[in-house]
Amino acid sequence: MTANHTDGVLFIGGEFRAATTTVPVIEAATEEVLGYAGCASESDIDDAVAAAHGPDARAWAAAEPAERAQVLKRYAAALHSRASDTATLVSRENGMPIALSRGVNGVFPAALIGYYAKLVTNSDVEQTRPALIGHTIVRREPVGVVGAITPWNYPQALAVMKLAPALAAGCPVVLKPALETALDSLIFAEAAVEAGLPAGVLSIAPGDAAAGAHLVSHGGVDKVAFTGSTAAGRIIGAACGQLIRPVTLELGGKSAAIVLDDADTEATISGLRSASFANNGQTCHLSSRILVPRSRYDEFVDAIAALARGLIVGDPLDERTEIGPLVSARQREQVLGHIAAGKASGARLVAGGSAPADQDRGWFVAPTVFADVDNASPLAQEEIFGPVLVVIAYRDDAEAIRIANDSQFGLAGTLWSPDVERATEVARAIRTGSIGVNDYQLDIRSPFGGVKASGLGRELGPEGLAAYQVSKSIYRVGEPIAPIQH
Repeated sequence: MTANHTDGVLFIGGEFRAATTTVPVIEAATEEVLGYAGCASESDIDDAVAAAHGPDARAWAAAEPAERAQVLKRYAAALHSRASDTATLVSRENGMPIALSRGVNGVFPAALIGYYAKLVTNSDVEQTRPALIGHTIVRREPVGVVGAITPWNYPQALAVMKLAPALAAGCPVVLKPALETALDSLIFAEAAVEAGLPAGVLSIAPGDAAAGAHLVSHGGVDKVAFTGSTAAGRIIGAACGQLIRPVTLELGGKSAAIVLDDADTEATISGLRSASFANNGQTCHLSSRILVPRSRYDEFVDAIAALARGLIVGDPLDERTEIGPLVSARQREQVLGHIAAGKASGARLVAGGSAPADQDRGWFVAPTVFADVDNASPLAQEEIFGPVLVVIAYRDDAEAIRIANDSQFGLAGTLWSPDVERATEVARAIRTGSIGVNDYQLDIRSPFGGVKASGLGRELGPEGLAAYQVSKSIYRVGEPIAPIQH
């Protein structure tokens, strides 16, 4: 059986199979059926995990890193050849503007797989360390079978942030993507077949919460990697804790953009365009709390409101579009509910606040800005996951730091100032997993992840590879010997 993005198939143990249950995938901009996603059952998950323990998958784990890297390079090439179609499909599924989708869903997966193929080739499997009784061989081995659960907002990018390091480390992966973006997940399967990835090393089983729960608790899974909401992450983390199972959790955020008192207005507003509104606000690391000095508060409120009102809202496949629709009717209703609560709280609405009047179909929300917001309010404390910003005043740098840290989350953030050293000093005081000075862009060579309710563990960089390895110490009496080189 071959894959078709519209016919409700799964990819289990190297083969495509028809799903027993299918659900429609609705195009975000048209509200029309785009295709049908296969919804994995518990028995499908069982088969996928069994395949991950099969002989081909065991051979993958035992292979030399350079051997795996050669397959991964072919995998990267196969994904790259599909990049344009992948980007378009994702934009139709979740409403992401095509200009953004080309990079994060088209180019990024192949680039990250290539990075980890090179990294694992140039890394030592073993190191020899002197010890009191002789020496110790410290060996890095694959953690085992990985259950990866990914969301709909950046479906290709967030999946490959797990697939690339796990596969490079030698770990078979059972990937459970979100049903809203299940169609594009099959591209990973098609490319895997073309690249010659051994059967069982990768299975793709889109599914609902029940399928995810079964994967997390499965006795044949050795590690779980999850990106999604903090609420779901707490449940998954608790299950993994009970099982003494390692877990990586990349969760929600409510990050602060601190505009310092010497900030250039034009440069700051230009940077906030992407740092605060990327992917229609459906981005975990967005700077959605804008902290502005009281001395310049009115100036920046006006400028941020003008930015929101000036963003181009429309068809995500149009090159000019900056804000597309949200992923689903349910997501739009949730965002509009937050906006209604914000209006009722007494915060001052200065832009947006509703669905745009000129969009007669699609799940659009106008870019929205609230001023005079209390940082303790739900509007400032809860992740909205839509194009909604709040502007909060502060007196001095110390209060800005206090407000930024007064959150259950700690995922990201930004600082805005022409004085890079001063901004960096403030950045060091923010309790967060990552922060940008005058910009915010993930770096594939550097770790990404959160603290507090924003998660556990790190993805990307060497740290992302280490998350899929376990260390073994072999204590030996005698003189040190040369480590195994790869």
